[in-house]
Amino acid sequence: MPHYFIRKLEQFTKLSCDDRQALENAVCKRRTIAKHADIISEGDDPHHVNLILDGWACRYKHLDDGRRQIISLFVPGDLCDSHVYLLREMDHSIVALTPVRLAEISRAALEQVANDNVRVTKALWWNTLVTVAVQREWTVNLGQRTALERLGHLFCELFLRLRGVGLTDGPSYELPLTQVELADALGLSNVHINRTLQDLRRAGLIVLKGGRLTIPDFDALQRASLFNPNYLHIDREGRHFDADGSV
Repeated sequence: MPHYFIRKLEQFTKLSCDDRQALENAVCKRRTIAKHADIISEGDDPHHVNLILDGWACRYKHLDDGRRQIISLFVPGDLCDSHVYLLREMDHSIVALTPVRLAEISRAALEQVANDNVRVTKALWWNTLVTVAVQREWTVNLGQRTALERLGHLFCELFLRLRGVGLTDGPSYELPLTQVELADALGLSNVHINRTLQDLRRAGLIVLKGGRLTIPDFDALQRASLFNPNYLHIDREGRHFDADGSV
């Protein structure tokens, strides 16, 4: 069972046992991808949707001179675009930032699940809307926020996304990103990332040790980063209901 994916969808709409089984049945293949290997590359013909079961990945674009922009991050439970198979060819690449275990879902299987399961359809629509909202927020990050705000904002977002699928431990979570990857995601230099991490540490806003990030006071980091979690829609009323619609 891709349980992180189920947990993520149930932030938006409660699913029945049949809904969960239909999603499980939609998985046609599981693969393991090595760290730094492309899951799919720009120019490839996408035949299926990739679901991250374990590990971290990112969507990125390369410029002709080799510079890279990380456009979004994928954590366990994330779909790498639910309608990507509509494209004739990929206009971006997706790479594994850690060893990744993923599930492939075919176009036919995903459409069948959506057609036969109303709650799954609603949850997938909400998931798509939140994905687009996250992309908007990343644009604001790059265009308007300071370095400290960008980094703190990303840490707050990742904490809530990971907590939603059960991958936090109190105020902590695993953060397997390098400073280079953070720089590529936030439009900053490696040196600037290093200095900003030191600023956040000195202010007591984060503890980063051994690939694990701890946020001692989430409210304080939220204020310092101008972070408003409304775009994640974590208070969706649908998650409070049983699958039959009753409270």
